[in-house]
Amino acid sequence: MRIIAPSMLSADFGNLERDTRMIDGSAAEWIHIDVMDGVFVPNISFGFPVFKAIRKASPKFMDVHLMIVEPERYIERFAQAGADMVTFHIEATEHADACIAAARNAGVKVGMSIKPKTPVSVLEKWLPELDMVLVMSVEPGFGGQSFMPHSIDKIRELRALADKCKPDLTIEVDGGISAANAGILFAAGAEVLVAGSSVFGAENPCEAIDKMLAAQ
Repeated sequence: MRIIAPSMLSADFGNLERDTRMIDGSAAEWIHIDVMDGVFVPNISFGFPVFKAIRKASPKFMDVHLMIVEPERYIERFAQAGADMVTFHIEATEHADACIAAARNAGVKVGMSIKPKTPVSVLEKWLPELDMVLVMSVEPGFGGQSFMPHSIDKIRELRALADKCKPDLTIEVDGGISAANAGILFAAGAEVLVAGSSVFGAENPCEAIDKMLAAQ
């Protein structure tokens, strides 16, 4: 499985519907929504009204990434607003069980994310309960950062761990993704790549997505 999930954080906010419909017509199967609160990460991004507008403009799979403290407070609301998957950071909550339960009760898939310095080992107890793990390959909260190469080893480690206790776990990677590293990330065990500036900053975004999907 190879999926590209363009991050709307890099879209033109003055033409958000246009950019959403452009992605809707591309080979990207998912649309990635970065939700930032200015607390867990320094920046602030989308709230419910903006997300609902994106949801209205595309029927594609909505991949919501919560970079917020106490994510358990908002998972149900994002599900009601149209999320298909809600991912929270293990570093942002003391109530991972409540986050997982909130997603299940709301009828959406659930993912857990780790920052670049967080070891894969912290995920082991949760893997059987998750649909996806998101490995951050940059520090969360900013677009346009450079890919951290040590993330490749983390993906391989996670894939090996998942094969033992959750073989159908989806692995997603976010940060500094382009056609230059997409091939090695897919080969390492990732199935979903989040791409922001490499898509929306390209002269031909749809072609950029195709190149990442075909990367070797």
